[in-house]
Amino acid sequence: MEIDSGNTAWVLASAALVLFMTPGLAFFYGGMVRSKNVLGMLMQNFFAMGLVSVLWALFVFSLAFGDGGKFIGNFDLVGLKNLGSAEFALPGYAGDLALSIPAIAFCAFQLMFAIITPALFTGATADRMKFGGYMAFLALWVILVYAPVAHWVFSPLGWLFDLGALDFAGGAVVHINAGVAALVLVLVLGRRRGWPQEAMPPHALPWTLLGSGILWFGWFGFNAGSALGANQLAAQAFLNTHMAAAAAMIGWLIVEKAKSGHATTLGAASGLVAGLVAITPCAGFVGGIAPLIIGFIAGVVCFLAIQLKFKMRYDDSLDVIAVHLVGGLIGTLLLGLFADTAVNSAAADGLFFGGGAGLLGKQFVAAGATIAWSGVISFILAKVIDATIGLRVTPEQEAEGLDLSQHAETAYTGELGAMERVGR
Repeated sequence: MEIDSGNTAWVLASAALVLFMTPGLAFFYGGMVRSKNVLGMLMQNFFAMGLVSVLWALFVFSLAFGDGGKFIGNFDLVGLKNLGSAEFALPGYAGDLALSIPAIAFCAFQLMFAIITPALFTGATADRMKFGGYMAFLALWVILVYAPVAHWVFSPLGWLFDLGALDFAGGAVVHINAGVAALVLVLVLGRRRGWPQEAMPPHALPWTLLGSGILWFGWFGFNAGSALGANQLAAQAFLNTHMAAAAAMIGWLIVEKAKSGHATTLGAASGLVAGLVAITPCAGFVGGIAPLIIGFIAGVVCFLAIQLKFKMRYDDSLDVIAVHLVGGLIGTLLLGLFADTAVNSAAADGLFFGGGAGLLGKQFVAAGATIAWSGVISFILAKVIDATIGLRVTPEQEAEGLDLSQHAETAYTGELGAMERVGR
């Protein structure tokens, strides 16, 4: 297939939108932590942009999209070898799957997914993860967890792609994958000092709302860009993304109001993100009112899932598990019900569109395989790092805050910073 300049321009613009999501995520999370930890949160997210980019260029892209078989790529594309050639075709992308954009543009777009995925779990470990431990876990996780799962699902050579499991923009690769890692990390790290007895309210909710707005904006690149062209499918994914976020925000606020008596700004921000997560695997495969239904269900169920951490006593600081793991599962499985070949003929019909239960079964396989791989490997990595260089800061460093103890900086001066440094 010939290179299309319009498609290339759209994918490059989408890649920029997806990169912008990581600073948006940093602000989304940063507003929810206490002021003594805000720079620590921002740093973890921004550092992912640097480290993952270097690893991607060196060999992670090759592991994810090289021709190594069904389970992992090879080293044929190390150092982004051959990608500078306009004639180069990525392994597996031939025939109906041939790309109308340069391979180097595809590489850039996929890089932004690899950056934000491990950044997601920083919210679960907020206030207590050592920066050195985070750096080590981040590097190893991208190599040993993200690259194989991306190969399984996104590469035409991968076994889940070959099986027929659908994941338009990363329900399994991004959200389930990162959500399971978040759960493993909080179990290995343990609870924050004082949780749940001590109140730990967000220090700057305007930051969180700003971050959620950036995420909503950037998510159009995340999902509509995954059409890999400026076409009808991109427009469908764009509208689906918006509608799911809107419906999820409403669903979250309805149950929040019923439960607590108030509809909160934090609930609005969290709800819309839950909808964005759930529509991610579905964006290019559903149409009509399906995104509204998927989003609304995600808003309600993800809100209710937050209660699990109090019942099961795991300290997911910023509700990453409830929003990303649960939201990713909702979208991945509901796709087995709502997929419609009238929207995307390259897919399969879901149960509600005459396709039977076959696709739903494949979606369960994809979700289960991702949970198993991410869970086992993440646990091994976390335990090894904890036993060597350590994952968690000392009690004294935790009380002082990550900003000072890990980075020798403080986000605020004056009364607010002084109050938190003395433990108030």
